[in-house]
Amino acid sequence: MRFKSFFKNRQKHDDQEHTFPTELTKSLDQNMAILKQMLEEPNDLVIREFSLGQTSHRCAIVYIDGLADKRQINNHVMKNLQLFSEKDNMPYREDHVLLEMENALISVADIGKGHHLDDVTNRLLYGSALVYLDGINQALIIDANGWESRAIAEPVSESLIRGPREGFTENLRTNTMLIRRHIRDPNLRFQTYDIGRRSKKKLVVAYIEGIIHPDLIKEVNRRIESIDMDDAPESGFIEQWIEDSFLSPFPQLMNTERPDKVSAALLQGKVGIILDGTPFALTAPLTLGNTLQSPEDYYERWMIGSFLRALRYGAAFLAMFLPALYIALLSYHQGMVPSKLAFSIAATREGVPFPAAIEAAIMAFTMELLREAGARLPKTIGQTIGIVGGLVIGDAAVQAGIVSPIMVIVVAVTAIASFSIPSYSVAISFRLLRFGFMMAAALLGLYGIILVYIMINIHIVNLKSIGVPYSTPFSPSFFRDWKDLVLRAPLTMQTRRPSFLKSDDSKSVNKGDT
Repeated sequence: MRFKSFFKNRQKHDDQEHTFPTELTKSLDQNMAILKQMLEEPNDLVIREFSLGQTSHRCAIVYIDGLADKRQINNHVMKNLQLFSEKDNMPYREDHVLLEMENALISVADIGKGHHLDDVTNRLLYGSALVYLDGINQALIIDANGWESRAIAEPVSESLIRGPREGFTENLRTNTMLIRRHIRDPNLRFQTYDIGRRSKKKLVVAYIEGIIHPDLIKEVNRRIESIDMDDAPESGFIEQWIEDSFLSPFPQLMNTERPDKVSAALLQGKVGIILDGTPFALTAPLTLGNTLQSPEDYYERWMIGSFLRALRYGAAFLAMFLPALYIALLSYHQGMVPSKLAFSIAATREGVPFPAAIEAAIMAFTMELLREAGARLPKTIGQTIGIVGGLVIGDAAVQAGIVSPIMVIVVAVTAIASFSIPSYSVAISFRLLRFGFMMAAALLGLYGIILVYIMINIHIVNLKSIGVPYSTPFSPSFFRDWKDLVLRAPLTMQTRRPSFLKSDDSKSVNKGDT
């Protein structure tokens, strides 16, 4: 009871202590006092007060050191105002002075006005500079962002042999610029949202008006407006909040570091979601066929692109089913194995103390440990751990008689196949499903594999991405879209946007990956 009273009184005290007016006042001193109290006078808060001219209009420039560009503030704001203060013929009324400052003195392109305390404080914490004038209950908001940002470089997680070498950065404006470089269409739209009750991060929803279906952008906007969290440090938070089913192992939005992928998705009639502070953008809706597509499929000739895509489908099959098939054939269906191969496998398994299911589980789990360790260690050491660790552990396990050589081959082929999947999120999903198939094979053999496969197909058919069926265009079938599904038809034959997106402008003179 004592603790409840303490927390109740503490909460009441905090509410009284942190109650601030919602709008700016006309007193410069009061505005500065409220701002200092709200931020508790941090060391990086810079407040420069001075007077303007013979009428002694008091003025203050406020910014956060490290977020705002001090050189821009000094050269284009402070210097101009100081020169203005030396003039004799200047207006006496405060509103005229503020208008003169906005229109004639401050040589910065992006200038706005704020009346509410929350608005100006949020812009201040985003890197803008504020100009207060005594006697006016509003402030000028100057876009003077100047924090350090990473240069444009090649994407780390999506490398290509042929294609653009530029990738998104953590700067939102840089990312929108990269998209505009790819799409010089006046119908390209960027809708901006503030995400996070505390962080107030900028989020941009990108789409092309006239191509996207209106219902799709309305649904995306509705889901984004429903986001209620303190902070969204990465686009994965947005993805998890607006996805259709959090119980599905499959990603329902595609994440990418490549501007060309986002641009291609927008040209197809999809939506791009870009969050400030992360190089990973999202595109939606996502279908099962998109998960195995790569931009390189379109940068190469159609025969090469079709071969590579078909190879990925085969790699996805091996990544999910190969260990389970090995377990089922050795444990329950030995008669399905050719005699010579069966004798060879039996010879290699002589002396192995574990059944095939335990043997496969040990090796698969060890491979996942090596992969995770290689990803968390520094880059140079991580590559060494992945290669040397796999060779040493595999050879030592075979020499000790714990696993058979054929099992090492099966796990190695499975790992290589999973590396062929373009999207990291999709590859993880297939790796999770692999263990489900292995358990089913250990219990029921091929019948268990078939049952799990049927369950996954039922789940995929019922799964949706922003309201669009995940299994499209397989089911519901859109046969016209099969020209860019497992195989890729020549670009000259792909003159229509995907039918399932119901684009307002269905004709497309170009085709791209999503």
